[in-house]
Amino acid sequence: MQIPHPYLLFLGDAPDQLAAKTAQGIAQWRPDWCLGQLRLPGAKADLGLPELEVARAAAEGARTLIVGVANRGGVIDESWLPVLLEALDRGLDLASGLHRKLADVPALAERARARGRQLFDVRHPTRDFAVGTGAKRSGKRLLAVGTDCSIGKMYTTLALEKEMRARGMKADFRATGQTGIFIAGAGVSIDAVVADFISGAVEWLAPANDPDHWDLVEGQGSLFHPSYAGVSLGLLHGAQPDLLVMCHEPGRPHMRGLPHYRLPDLEECIEANLRAARLTNPEVRLLGFALNTSGLDAEAAGRALRDVESRFGLPAVDPLRTGVARLVDAIG
Repeated sequence: MQIPHPYLLFLGDAPDQLAAKTAQGIAQWRPDWCLGQLRLPGAKADLGLPELEVARAAAEGARTLIVGVANRGGVIDESWLPVLLEALDRGLDLASGLHRKLADVPALAERARARGRQLFDVRHPTRDFAVGTGAKRSGKRLLAVGTDCSIGKMYTTLALEKEMRARGMKADFRATGQTGIFIAGAGVSIDAVVADFISGAVEWLAPANDPDHWDLVEGQGSLFHPSYAGVSLGLLHGAQPDLLVMCHEPGRPHMRGLPHYRLPDLEECIEANLRAARLTNPEVRLLGFALNTSGLDAEAAGRALRDVESRFGLPAVDPLRTGVARLVDAIG
């Protein structure tokens, strides 16, 4: 799917900043695509963008209203419908990453048909994919992998895209999750693809390209997370990566949502990911590490980065604290 921008970010009545994390990610990484935000009375989240009503946003050129807020159960609240319907009436498309599809809300589906507008339910793929073949393809690909899920894989690949483009390199972020799709404007929500077709979907997402072009594939889950390892493996095979970046959070006590599962040792995680990736690219190598040090103070964060570098002899960065320049330097 290809989502038209500029965006109007709809925050609904988000009770806190975390509830608007999808919109916040878009505003952080694609500020030039965001005209403003629309909040309902009682909303506590604030992205610091101009406050725009639908009519004003349409007049200023907005093309898609993004439902950038998540609620319990991923439902489309009845109180949102007047705004969403007005957006369709004013010529905007709608996009959402919630579990409940926009297209499954009769009033929205009927109004979209009547106005000739599109409804983008980015969590749900709209096309079929072939099974993966593992056939060698041109171009270069980098995949972010991790010791756990929700550990910084999207931020790492986005930061790499920004740094590489600033150097004049050919590089594209390839989104595999709903927030990433909004940021990229296109992509495949890989966790909604039928298991047999995951690697084929990634082959489609990051196809053959120029020899000096880099696809930066957003990772998902972890080979060591019992809930999501299947998606992680399909990404490793389909991406056919030349380089891996290992994402890790020092001090995380257990796998996310599973207090009975410890995080793997870094050596164990590196070897498992390289071994799996060699199925479709025997030449794959580890580029370095992206650490999420948000839970550490500056001194402890610096110590964690130095320890990993010393241990493995490869660059270790925190994409938000230090940037990713040293990873790009190591690409060669």
